[in-house]
Amino acid sequence: MSQPSPTPERRPRRHGRRLRLTVAGLVLLGIAGYGAYYVVESRTQRAGCTVAADGDTMKLESQQAANASTIAAVATSRGLPERALTIALATSMQESMLRNLDHGDRDSLGLFQQRPSQGWGTPEQIMDPVHATNEFFDGLVKIEGYARLPLTVAAQEVQKSAFPQAYAKHEADATLLTSALTGRRPGALNCVLGSGETVTTGDPARVRTALAREFGPRVAPRPAEGRAGGGTARERTVQVPSGPAGGAAGDGKRRGWELAQWAVAHSADLKVEKVSFRDKQWRAADSGKGWQKSDTSAAETADGDVRITVAQ
Repeated sequence: MSQPSPTPERRPRRHGRRLRLTVAGLVLLGIAGYGAYYVVESRTQRAGCTVAADGDTMKLESQQAANASTIAAVATSRGLPERALTIALATSMQESMLRNLDHGDRDSLGLFQQRPSQGWGTPEQIMDPVHATNEFFDGLVKIEGYARLPLTVAAQEVQKSAFPQAYAKHEADATLLTSALTGRRPGALNCVLGSGETVTTGDPARVRTALAREFGPRVAPRPAEGRAGGGTARERTVQVPSGPAGGAAGDGKRRGWELAQWAVAHSADLKVEKVSFRDKQWRAADSGKGWQKSDTSAAETADGDVRITVAQ
């Protein structure tokens, strides 16, 4: 007598269990794969800068941060108010995305897309961010009451753009960036190296030259100690008093943060290894951690100087 064949109900159940096990396995593999991806991503550090204050965040490329800090330094050298800087930053964001472009509409060039044919300077001059920024401010300060005007109106009076309302969309970011670059928001700006990148040899003389060109006589580094470009940290450090010449007694902290964050913004092009001010420091090697408690001596912390150390 032959054995009875399996009941029709049992095969679909066995098949269903296999299907559920297969799906569960795929889900577990997916979770494991995502976990591995997350670990790799968390250890991968992308180069660039961040401005964060009052719950707002702005991402910048290293070159954008450096150019923005140059614009801010020039504004400081001229004694201009924050509103002037905000107008300039918003204008450059619209015209070039804070990049020093060697091309543009017709003969437009540089941070503000200025045209040699319109009297802004030679192509070489316009490609110099300090010259280009001074040219913009030369036009801005001629506008009566510019600080009280809507940003779009003030920017348009200088630029004569075909799209004057486009400047408005950058006002919030420009205001946030202004608060960091003027030192009003201490530690708001941080720049990081990409994974695998290292800081190559820097030159303290280049730092001094950049400070002089961008900030002018309002910033005067202390005389160099030791050999220029030497091997010790002291010999590689540019020391800048935080108090501006002729400034009010309460200006020191804000000016110090302005200088410190300028140095961090220029860390990639000036090969900066460390920046310290008062009880805080930024280190290229730990740039992902942002500003940390300083490891400098109590005497160095107390003197209020900004110290910019280049890599050896």
